[in-house]
Amino acid sequence: MLRQQRMEMLERMQERMQERRRSEGRLQGDGGGNGGAAGGDGAPGESRALPDAEPLPRAGPLDRARRWARGDEDLDRPLRLRRFQMRLDDGRHIISNTPLRQMPSRMRLHTILIGLAIIIAIAAYPVVRRVTRRLEHLQQGVESLGAGNLSARVEVKGSDEVAALAASFNRSADQIEALVGAHKTMLANASHELRTPLARIRLALELSKEQVDAKRRAGLEQDIAELDQLIDEILLASRLDAVGERTENDELDLLPLAAEECARYEEADLDGEPLPVRGDARLLRRMLRNLLENARRHGVPPTTVKLRRSSVDGVDVAEIVVRDAGPGIPKAEYDKVFEPFYRSSNARDSVGSGLGLALVRQIARRHGGDARCDHLHTGHSAFVITLPLQNGSQSV
Repeated sequence: MLRQQRMEMLERMQERMQERRRSEGRLQGDGGGNGGAAGGDGAPGESRALPDAEPLPRAGPLDRARRWARGDEDLDRPLRLRRFQMRLDDGRHIISNTPLRQMPSRMRLHTILIGLAIIIAIAAYPVVRRVTRRLEHLQQGVESLGAGNLSARVEVKGSDEVAALAASFNRSADQIEALVGAHKTMLANASHELRTPLARIRLALELSKEQVDAKRRAGLEQDIAELDQLIDEILLASRLDAVGERTENDELDLLPLAAEECARYEEADLDGEPLPVRGDARLLRRMLRNLLENARRHGVPPTTVKLRRSSVDGVDVAEIVVRDAGPGIPKAEYDKVFEPFYRSSNARDSVGSGLGLALVRQIARRHGGDARCDHLHTGHSAFVITLPLQNGSQSV
């Protein structure tokens, strides 16, 4: 609105100046054309530019109005003019004074603002970087806690919002660690306490051999063995869940370990080659035993165990493939069978898998590998365990 008013005022002033010039031109025409003869040495129609005139002391009314309409606040600044002269055919001269265009004030303002923004960004970078570095440390602590390291904490620095967030994270991590520790302790204590009544039941069964039917005694012994195995698996799972639990790292060969475990089962066949790995022999034996026991309870004999070399993402690994002659596991349950106490829809009885397959995956990952259920070209399914080969071993 203000700019429109300025432009309207400028137009009115221009109209007045044009009327004034027309009246002066009529007066000059009445007085004759002699006034334009001065300096008429040039040819008719010739135009030439004169040197720059001296700066005027102050801007005229029309120049002031133009600059005011343009938004230039420095109205009293002297204008530097360039003068042009042109001689007409009748001997008169036309002289024009054109002010040199100054740099618009808006452009200067934009340049100043851009410069200030750059200076502020450079000055604020160290402060912003210090805050982002603390946020990065906090992110690392959260990721470490999410990966299972319950002892992960972050350093609290300062008294700002980031420090308050770090302190809140540490308190939450303390509570989580305390809850998980209490749960594991209770589970381990309960498992230990269950061994005492089991031992008493086993002793009572031994003392009453003559009074109990042989078939019933065999069933009771099998139930006691399953309970004992379940307690042992619970204790092992509690130890594997602990991030700080120490694991042996010995040089081992999977072939003799697999041969020892397959010898426990009459319907288990072993085929493969020596595969050197590093790990805990006790845990690896337990992993193979759980796979064979799962095949015996839920599969169809015979059970085949194959050891071979393979490659995962360009890295040589040891691969253990365990399969039976049964229909296998549906593809929709390939991942679910590794959940604790999951029972497959193709199981021959109503007994679930307990913690056996869950321990298989935990032990494999504890040694840097993994466990999965895979589909074979024969239409059956098989359990595939991958473990990193010992450094320096070469493929044959």
